[in-house]
Amino acid sequence: MLDKIFGWGRKKETIEAVPASYVFGRYSDNNKTVQKTRKWAESDQLFKEGKILESLAAFLDYLNDDAVQNVSFSVENKVLEFTLFQGSKLIRGSCDGIRFTAETDLALMPQPSVPVMRKLLEQNFHLYYCRFALINEKLCMRFDSEAQSANPNKLYYALKELTIKSDKLDDWLLLDFSALQPLETGSITPLSDTEKEVKFRFLQQWIRETLEQIEPLDVEKMGGGIAHVLLNLIYRIDYLLVPEKKLLLDIEDMVSRFFTEDEKPVTEKNKALINALRKLADTKKETVIECLFRSKFTFSVAAPQPHKVTADTIYASNQNMLWYKDNQLPHIAQQISEYGLGYCQYNYSLPAPVTELYHILMRVRYSDFFDALGYRDQLYQTEAQQFNQPFIELAINSVIQKWKNKYPQLAFPVEQLRYENLMLFTHSFTAAVESLNTESIEQ
Repeated sequence: MLDKIFGWGRKKETIEAVPASYVFGRYSDNNKTVQKTRKWAESDQLFKEGKILESLAAFLDYLNDDAVQNVSFSVENKVLEFTLFQGSKLIRGSCDGIRFTAETDLALMPQPSVPVMRKLLEQNFHLYYCRFALINEKLCMRFDSEAQSANPNKLYYALKELTIKSDKLDDWLLLDFSALQPLETGSITPLSDTEKEVKFRFLQQWIRETLEQIEPLDVEKMGGGIAHVLLNLIYRIDYLLVPEKKLLLDIEDMVSRFFTEDEKPVTEKNKALINALRKLADTKKETVIECLFRSKFTFSVAAPQPHKVTADTIYASNQNMLWYKDNQLPHIAQQISEYGLGYCQYNYSLPAPVTELYHILMRVRYSDFFDALGYRDQLYQTEAQQFNQPFIELAINSVIQKWKNKYPQLAFPVEQLRYENLMLFTHSFTAAVESLNTESIEQ
């Protein structure tokens, strides 16, 4: 009957992993094709030959994500001008072969403000390449350099600092100082009303369900498990809802406080997370929706890590889940097993195939969310608790084949997946990701 209703019995050669109209997770620049990575070597060689503008053009081509079109440039009268996007920020730059400059606007300051200037003076101490400037009434962030010293490595880290810091700082400044007015200069695409409604509804639903799930647990004996479940919820919200502005700052603050306040016991940190999540659930719908939109990015906020770091994190989570599995708490065990890969997706710039595999796990585990968004291919039927094994394995193999050119030893043991229930599926799926070989041909 399920085959007739959902078409699960039909043969299919491809499956739509992520429809073009949707974006999930934080942007990662750890997704360059072999052709793109060669542009970096080309840029470096041209710079060594003294061909400054040609080197810069190849460098900007390397930064440009063809699927996003986040970078554009042109050369006229021996001057290269470019723009690139990072969230709400548009960065403008130019190079005439003698000097390289790049800048972005932060906010309007119609009247001088001592507290604002003091804050920016403090922030200056945390910058390695850039500085703040006040041009007329605009607060700006700038980077400039002699072109002869602007090699690709220096430009990469300078522009990364400029883009990431400015994209965060404008939100902080506007929240903290009423004297400032917003300047939206980046690429912001509104979501459809349907997508905003679905994301708001599931934000409320996931928080409510999670708090109900942990309520009967012993806060002292199971503090570690509770922490895993709460943090996994935050990572899920971050990946699937892709919040921006204040909502993103609130989520990052929850995670940061949990991991930096080492002097506090886990029970107290869990209590703080629960209170913060309840406050998030009580946020007005209009406020939440204002933080849901789509942007273009050039740089990843997180840094890449060796796969061993990811593998060790997944292994630790899967070890931690065993006690809950053995004590008949499958829902908690499943969340803990999911936590390891979710932690890595949130904190690291993962290779693209690992992120795409994480997305498959999300599609299985939260299929009702994807159904509400209008996804055609179901990987799991929630009410019937039925896995669509052929589609799942087709999606996995599609990811492996897509990235085989860059990661020749990439393989996923689909035969090890278990389909008895979501807990065993998550455990076996993440264990398979743990075993991946993501050594690229450039390494």
